This record gives sequence, C-alpha cells and structure tokens, in this order.
Amino acid sequence: MVWRRKNEELNPKNLIGTVRYGGRGVLVWGCMSASGLSNLVFFDRIMNHALYLNILKDNLKLSAQNLGIGNFFFCQDNYPMHTALNVRLWCLYNCSQNLKAPPQSSDLNPIEHIWRELEVRVRKHDIKTKSELKTVMMEEWMNIDAEITKKLVKSIPKHLKAVVHAKGYPPKY
Repeated sequence: MVWRRKNEELNPKNLIGTVRYGGRGVLVWGCMSASGLSNLVFFDRIMNHALYLNILKDNLKLSAQNLGIGNFFFCQDNYPMHTALNVRLWCLYNCSQNLKAPPQSSDLNPIEHIWRELEVRVRKHDIKTKSELKTVMMEEWMNIDAEITKKLVKSIPKHLKAVVHAKGYPPKY
C-alpha cells in the first residue's frame, strides 16, 4: 500500500524500479511490423546472448522479408542479452536503424501489447501439455489481425513524445 496524493501515482518519488524475470512455460521469440507478425520461434533453453544472436541471425531479416519490409526500425528493450557486445555489433551491421529504449521501458515497444494479446487469447483454452500450448500459441498468433499491429506501430510517435514529456519516467497514456 502506498500513501500519495491524487494524480501522483506516476511521480518519480512514488515509483520503485523492478528487475524482470521470466522463464516459465515455453520460451518464444517473435517480431512484428505494421504489416503483421513474423513466425514464432520456440526454444527450449534459457535465453542468453549467444542464443538470442542466433535467433536474430536466423529470423530477423527473413521475417522482415516475409512481412514485405526492407527498411525497418529494430526495437528491443535493455535486457542484458539484448545489450551484449556481440548482439549490439550484429545489430549495428545488420539493422540500419535501431531504436534505443530507456531501461525497463517495455511500454515503448509495441510488441509488448501483442504478447499481452497472445496471453489473453491463450488463457481462454484448456491446455494440458507443453505441446498443446505451443500449438495454441501458434494458432492464436496467426489469428492476430494485421490491423492491430498497424495501429500499434502508428502509436509509437505518440508514446515517444509522452516518454520525453515524462523525462524518461512512466508516462500517462
């Protein structure tokens, strides 16, 4: 419980930073553009920078090509595997435009909304096995309409302005 004045919930003095942790269920990588979603990539071990780099090498450019985009902004958060030297160097030479995000700013990356949408859809199913979970995730991922991704990509400039206005702290929107 926190005591604060009305409309001060996002005031920096009322916020405490967190460190995120994942690793339950299945591990998956995917990307999106205004024209739609890439294929999902499932992997069995905990993600580290080497595995992440291999996934990017094998999937990012192919996904962009399949989505019909040549020039794109590559946006990722500041997880340690994303900021490892080998990943940064690969991105520097293979992604002409990288959007840098402040630490723990997943609200700037529109794919976070897609992950949430996928989670909501998957939870509606009665899933008993990991194999079933993967199948349902693939089906629901493919059912996410491109209009949703288009709307999310169009919202990026508004979100960036809100973060600048909030001086890097969580914005109101």
